[in-house]
Amino acid sequence: MKKILILTYYWPPGGGAGVQRWLKFVKYFREFGWEPIVYTALNGEMPVIDESLKKDIPKNLTVLKTSIWEPYSIYKKFIGRKKSDKINASFLSENKKPGITEKISVFIRGNFFIPDARKFWIKPSVPYLVDYIQKYSITHVISSGPPHSMHMIGLGIKQKLPQVKWVADFRDPWTNIDFYEKLMLTKRSDKKHHQMELDVLQNADLVLSIGKTMNDEFAEMLRNSTGKSSDKFKVLTNGFDEEDTKTGILKKDTKFSMAHVGTLVKDRNPVALWKVLKKLVSENSEFAMQLELKLVGKIDIAVKEEIEKYGLSAYVSKIDYLPHDEVIKEQQRSKVLLLLVNDTKNAKGILTGKFFEYMAAGTPVLAIGPVNGDLAKIIKETNCGLISDFKDELSLEKNILQLFQDQGINHNKETISKYSRKNLTKELAELLKNV
Repeated sequence: MKKILILTYYWPPGGGAGVQRWLKFVKYFREFGWEPIVYTALNGEMPVIDESLKKDIPKNLTVLKTSIWEPYSIYKKFIGRKKSDKINASFLSENKKPGITEKISVFIRGNFFIPDARKFWIKPSVPYLVDYIQKYSITHVISSGPPHSMHMIGLGIKQKLPQVKWVADFRDPWTNIDFYEKLMLTKRSDKKHHQMELDVLQNADLVLSIGKTMNDEFAEMLRNSTGKSSDKFKVLTNGFDEEDTKTGILKKDTKFSMAHVGTLVKDRNPVALWKVLKKLVSENSEFAMQLELKLVGKIDIAVKEEIEKYGLSAYVSKIDYLPHDEVIKEQQRSKVLLLLVNDTKNAKGILTGKFFEYMAAGTPVLAIGPVNGDLAKIIKETNCGLISDFKDELSLEKNILQLFQDQGINHNKETISKYSRKNLTKELAELLKNV
């Protein structure tokens, strides 16, 4: 088997969406002729811990770990947090609105830690991995970002060993990510981010993105820079693991449970949903008796305030972070799964990993986001749910009532199956063969 080195900051026992993409590819790689070797941080700052994910790590897998220094201990002390506190992603603030110390910290983060807080891991990682690659005859390297420091490690390896094939995999955009403008970047810092991003796009042998919009954006960046088109940009979506869905027969919730799984940040706050639900519980006594909002994961204070404002607190069942295997069960028990896209400039290209697990659960999806985006296209293709635009309250009310009356969602299982992790790993193996 050919050996492939995977650079990923997120790895079990770390939990959350960032872990699962490469954990699942690694799980199935051997079936398609590739022996994976994982490089990850020995002591990284993980937002959540999920021991249940360890079961997916293949037996006798080589996992290389080296120490990393990150500035989070200084950051926590500066903003008055405990050393043991976890750092929330995507500017989430659970208990209070960000103060001046948080704003100063964001400025420092954006302008002094480029591309991100893991930058100090780049320099020691490159020579360590170059030696390892030469010693064990590794032919391919994959870097998974964010954090984009992983791509800078990949670039460093490529510059030292040009014969090694390097794949840059983007789970999220870089300069087009929704919170980029919140980093308060100076012109110099913004220029540096863009140059790093372009260096990766120019030097990688293959660039993978999780959706068409992101893929097209990267291809255009390179075309605008060089004046030439390239066929090295490919889409490889996230997916679901069929083994995860085999939970046995689960009894559905008795109430009309609408479940959101994952972090609810301020940009994902579905104001139109709260308005429509308030209207429905006021006008429809049966709906009011049946409604349950299950919110699984962390919730920004701005979202909590909106829920209270529209008088919906009594309908909310708040569930803290659950291990991945328990999340799967909640998705299958619920009557409806809420998929909320961030209302930001890059919304059209947002295609979250959990969407594919929603799809596989067989539970109808109620989505709020661009009706001409990547998500809407796959919802239509798989017939797994309904979608309304961010402010289209009429469409949203109609969709909710349709789901409440249990009408019209017949999942296209054949189309859905192509998004299984095993099928996607096969697709990845074919792409690697042609690099």
